[in-house]
Amino acid sequence: MLREVHEHVVSELQQSARTDTVFVVTAVLFNLIVMGINWGVASESGDSGHPLQNDCILGILIIATILINSFAVRALLAGRDTRNKLISGLVAMYRDNDVDKYYDASLLDTYGTRYMLFLAVLVSLAAISIIVPLLARLLG
Repeated sequence: MLREVHEHVVSELQQSARTDTVFVVTAVLFNLIVMGINWGVASESGDSGHPLQNDCILGILIIATILINSFAVRALLAGRDTRNKLISGLVAMYRDNDVDKYYDASLLDTYGTRYMLFLAVLVSLAAISIIVPLLARLLG
């Protein structure tokens, strides 16, 4: 039975890692695409025919950027919590079976740092994709 539990926990960890990867990649791509669109809409060339329309598009994309990144951050935080619980369970299982010396429990801190870096990248890209086009629009 112990083997089945171990395989299930490892499987859950792999699924969690895949899910986190999807959220990070999707949010990064979304931010880069939206940054390009916002830059085009906010730039002087975007002013030429329909400034109100461009402002509406810019506003909608800013709101979408905030929402999408909020969802991605929330998903990553949930993924971090799931990973911590699963790894803590593995460590306890290893400790109960006297094989915990083969697993360095400080990996939990490493995983936590990695999640914080992912979150920092997402938040930074989201801020840039909002602030830079707004500055171009307001100062241009």
